[in-house]
Amino acid sequence: MMTVTEKVAYLKGLAEGMKMDDSTNEGKLLLAIIDTLDDIALTVSDMEDSMTELAAQVDEIDDDLGAVEEDLYCDDDDCDCDDDDEALYEVECPKCGDIICLDEDMLDEGEIDCPNCGEKLEFDFEDGCDCGCHHDEE
Repeated sequence: MMTVTEKVAYLKGLAEGMKMDDSTNEGKLLLAIIDTLDDIALTVSDMEDSMTELAAQVDEIDDDLGAVEEDLYCDDDDCDCDDDDEALYEVECPKCGDIICLDEDMLDEGEIDCPNCGEKLEFDFEDGCDCGCHHDEE
């Protein structure tokens, strides 16, 4: 399949082969159209190159962000919440199943967005029991 630039080059070749020149009004118009198409084709080609570059940069940023997320958040396989002096708690996101390690400050805030799927996780410890039951309702 020919690129836009190749198609315009083909049209230029046809115009030259037909010995089209700018001595007639029609010739002037067609040559001007072909020149305009050539400019557009070069712009499109430059934009495609830029998009390819940007896609590569976005992939690199995504990889870097993944590494940062691994450093900041615990994974199911390698979460070691006992490394720090501060107590950490594992919470499983009910939407995506991702395991997140939280410290006391994060729990005190009452909610956090899952870093994996964005689901809002809420924590309520008003009755002193974190098992989800309501002892005071009896």
